[in-house]
Amino acid sequence: MARRRLEALALSDDERSELKALAMRRKTAQALALRARIVLACAEGSCNKEVAARLHVDEGTVSKWRRRFVERRMDGLHDEPRSGAPRTIADARVEAVIVKTLESLPADATHWSSRGMAKASGISVSSIQRIWRAFGLQPHRMETFKLSTDPNFVAKVRDIVGLYVSPPEHAVVLCVDEKSQIQALDRSQPMLPMRPGQPARRSHDYTRHGTTSLFAALDVATGRVIGKCYGRHRATEFRKFLDEIEDAVPADLDVHLVWDNYATHKTPLIRNWLAKRPRWHVHLTPTSASWLNQVERFFALLTDKKIRRGIYRSVAVLKADIASFIVHHNANPKPFRWTKSADDILASIERFCRYNTRTEPDQMLRTSGSGH
Repeated sequence: MARRRLEALALSDDERSELKALAMRRKTAQALALRARIVLACAEGSCNKEVAARLHVDEGTVSKWRRRFVERRMDGLHDEPRSGAPRTIADARVEAVIVKTLESLPADATHWSSRGMAKASGISVSSIQRIWRAFGLQPHRMETFKLSTDPNFVAKVRDIVGLYVSPPEHAVVLCVDEKSQIQALDRSQPMLPMRPGQPARRSHDYTRHGTTSLFAALDVATGRVIGKCYGRHRATEFRKFLDEIEDAVPADLDVHLVWDNYATHKTPLIRNWLAKRPRWHVHLTPTSASWLNQVERFFALLTDKKIRRGIYRSVAVLKADIASFIVHHNANPKPFRWTKSADDILASIERFCRYNTRTEPDQMLRTSGSGH
């Protein structure tokens, strides 16, 4: 029986170098690396049977990739596009699911579930989930927002962000606020510790042992915190805390305070106290914009690392734990890094207003010469 003549296989220098790189590089897909080794072995003059025995593959595999390389050179070593299973859901039905998800609600719920949409549209649950995933739709999720209606919003944002990114010389910038009504909570039964495969557990109910309020001032340059707990959060306690700040800040430095418009911050007692101290300068955050005050980030750390999972059988224990947290924080303070410019913030809010609400940006960001 006549044997089939082998296709001649000669390599250029560039092809040989590329094939060797594919065969030896660790990150090459193994199937492609094997094909490169097959072609290199064939180029040495070996027959298909010899190459198959040397590389421990079927002789038909060697014949296939030898022929593909001779016909299409390097392009022949790559897999051809696969057609895959044909689509069973037409574009019109996909569009109908998206429109129904965005513009309607089920009769018995506040939002669509994948099972409810599947029943309403006559498509499988898995297909609904794939469509929602492809278009970034998550009907089960709900986020919160609140836009500031402060008429001086733009000016205040520029003022405060300017303090953060370019603080004045011979001055200290302090973010001040109070975390009020911190509860001393004790669980009704002892905590169960964490075990392998089992998270720590606690009872769902608790016993209240009173509350305290933390007044804090964060130095934006160093990250250090001045903090003290008081039984109440009236103007009287706030003025006492200002005395604490004054004692802690060197007398030769100006003091720039960032705080909100809370009632205790603007009583006659506080106004008179500030009027007698010309080195103190107050910068008000806009209404509903507590995210501009960096001390809120410190409060979040305190809540996450101490208060949320703490067990306190008295207010005194709670106060001691908060004081200990502040001491440890100040032992190795790290300032928060402000990354957004005022223009970035205002542009982001403008985009939100244009695409997510009926509020016009000019209503939100009205100020003379603001450009928004």
